[in-house]
Amino acid sequence: MKSEIKGSQAFSYVEVELAPDEVIVTESDAMSSMDADIELKARLNGGLFKGLLRKYLGGESLFVNHFSNPTNTPKKMTIVQGTPGEICHRKLDDEVYYLQPGAFIACSPGITLGLEFAGLVSFISREGLFRLKMSGSGDLYFGAYGALLEREVDGEYIVDSSHLVAYEPGIKLKLQLAGGIFSSLFGGEGLVTRVEGKGKIIIQSRSITGLAGWLNPKF
Repeated sequence: MKSEIKGSQAFSYVEVELAPDEVIVTESDAMSSMDADIELKARLNGGLFKGLLRKYLGGESLFVNHFSNPTNTPKKMTIVQGTPGEICHRKLDDEVYYLQPGAFIACSPGITLGLEFAGLVSFISREGLFRLKMSGSGDLYFGAYGALLEREVDGEYIVDSSHLVAYEPGIKLKLQLAGGIFSSLFGGEGLVTRVEGKGKIIIQSRSITGLAGWLNPKF
């Protein structure tokens, strides 16, 4: 499967070329356009019970879409995400990768979308009580509101609440005040996530929570 991420950081989209008999799995409503010969089949996201869990605990839809190319020639389609922001591509090779709720956009059929308890630290830091566990081999596409920034962690790193998007299994999350009690309360930072371990993380430059906080007083 060939793919290319296009557009600006604010409005990224993915151009996908499906070879004959190739399939791509997408989040519900991720397709914005496609060749007329491409076939669509909506399926429960891992069965009814698991699909319900991922919908209400993992921020994903109950159904996922399977797009396939039944012809003898390559066909193209365009994939987008629901919020303005950047899309990232990662190639998994029989490994595990964690996404925050709502970040998943699309993947190859060889990748399994699961749900895993993330811990109270993740919940308190507004990252979600559960996280999406992506496992297997293939192409993975995910995104978030704002630009996506990659950071290499070898030790400790501080991420503001609701800004962590994705991370590798070697990363652990802890919660702490941004500074002293006075500075944390009156400096506007409050609680932050202390990322510990070795691996890469993806953070978003903006957050929906921050946008909502900025908009609410204006209404």
